Amino acid sequence: DVQLVESGGGLVEPGVSLSLSCAASVFTFEWFSITWVRQAPGKEVEWVASIMSFVSDDAFGTYYAESVIGRFTISRDNAKNKVFLQLNSLKIEDTAMYYCVKELTAEYHTSGYHYTRLSDYADRGQGTQVTVSS
Repeated sequence: DVQLVESGGGLVEPGVSLSLSCAASVFTFEWFSITWVRQAPGKEVEWVASIMSFVSDDAFGTYYAESVIGRFTISRDNAKNKVFLQLNSLKIEDTAMYYCVKELTAEYHTSGYHYTRLSDYADRGQGTQVTVSS
């Protein structure tokens, strides 16, 4: 079973950057798409970004929620079984618990469909907290 471990969260001021990491314990890491979602207290889970797998139609393609385009960057290092989420120009509204999720297919996000319950993203890590506050 694939285990995901997120790290890199913290408490920062608006405008600052953070780099989140997601380490996966799986041999065939490149065969999975990885998605970052976030959930703020009292709110539904929000899709943030996805990076496709090797076998996706858009192999290793990246996709972003409109709210983070131009500020966040998702990338992967298949040799190290890691996915990264670079968070630049952080805003107070970016405050949330960030989770990485393993998905066999993530193309549905490109159609605008996303789950709204964290429990629907079953193959996720424990999360890393990002708090943006002045």
